[in-house]
Amino acid sequence: MESSTVRNRLNLIIDAAKRSSAERRARNDEASKSYERFLEFAVPLFKQVAQALKVSGYPFTVFTPGGGVKLLSDKSAEDYIELSLDSSGDRPAVVGRVSRARGRRVIESEHPIAPKPVGELTEEDVLEFVLKEIGPFVER
Repeated sequence: MESSTVRNRLNLIIDAAKRSSAERRARNDEASKSYERFLEFAVPLFKQVAQALKVSGYPFTVFTPGGGVKLLSDKSAEDYIELSLDSSGDRPAVVGRVSRARGRRVIESEHPIAPKPVGELTEEDVLEFVLKEIGPFVER
C-alpha cells in the first residue's frame, strides 16, 4: 500500500476524532449549564423529601457534595440516594446512585434518572426517581 494512501486515511480518522471531541466538549458544556439549572429545583425537592421523611419517623439529611445532591440516612452512612452529572459517555445524563446496607452487605445501583437530556428534566422526573428508590429504605 502506498504511503500517501495510508497517510490520507489516517488524516481522515484524526480529523474525525478531533471533530467528535469538540462536539463532545460542547455537549458536556451545555449539559453542565443545564445541570446547574437542574440543581436549582432538585436540591429544594430533596430537602422537601427529607423533611417529609423526618416527620414520618425516617431521619434523612440532604448534602450537596461537589456538584451533586445526596439524601443520606441519619441511621447508616451506607443508605443514600444521590444525583450527579455523568458526562463520561456520548450523552451526558443525570445519574442516580443508590446504596442500601443489608447487614454487612451493601447493595449499590446506578442509572440515569430518566431517559431525557439534562435540560429537559423536571421536578416530576426527580420526584418519580426518589419515590421509586425510597421504598426499600422505609419498608423496615
